Amino acid sequence: MDIKKETDFCNEKKFSDFFLNHSKLLHNFIYYKCGDFDMANDLVQDSFLKFWSNCSKVLPGKAKSFLFTIANNLFLNAYSKSNVVLNFKNSLPKDYTNESPEFLLEEKEFGSKLQKAIANLTEAQRTAFLMNRIDGKKYREIAEILGISIKAVEKRIHNSLINLRKEIGNI
Repeated sequence: MDIKKETDFCNEKKFSDFFLNHSKLLHNFIYYKCGDFDMANDLVQDSFLKFWSNCSKVLPGKAKSFLFTIANNLFLNAYSKSNVVLNFKNSLPKDYTNESPEFLLEEKEFGSKLQKAIANLTEAQRTAFLMNRIDGKKYREIAEILGISIKAVEKRIHNSLINLRKEIGNI
C-alpha cells in the first residue's frame, strides 16, 4: 500500500477515523484547561476544522501532536490573560441514598473543598493532574500531548498533589 495514502489526512475516511479516535480526548484536554463544556466543544470543532484545512501539511506520526497544538493555540487565543476557575458539576444528582445525613454532609463538604482546590491549581498542574486521574493517561502519553518531558509531567502532578493536600488538609 502507498505510504502517502496511509498518512494522507486529506482523505475523508482517514480524517473521519482520526476524528472519532481523538475528539473525546481533545475535548477533555480543552475542558480541563477552560472549565467550560460548551467552549471546549467549540474549540474542538474549530481545531478539527483548522486541522482539515491544513491536512496536507501533517507529517506521518505527528498528527495527534499537531491537533493538540492547534487546540492549545486556539484556547490560548480565546483565554489570553484570563484566570480560569473550573466549576465541576456532578453529572447525576442522587435522588435517594442509604447513607447517614452526617456522611452526606461530610461528602458534600469534601466535594466542594476538592473542587475549589483543583480550581486553584495552576493551569499546567490542573491539566496534567486531570488527564492522569480522570482520563487515566500515563505520564508518557500526557508528555506527548502537552509537548513536555515525562519529568515535567511527574513534577506537575507531584506539585498538584502537594497543593491539594495543603488545601484539603487531613480528612
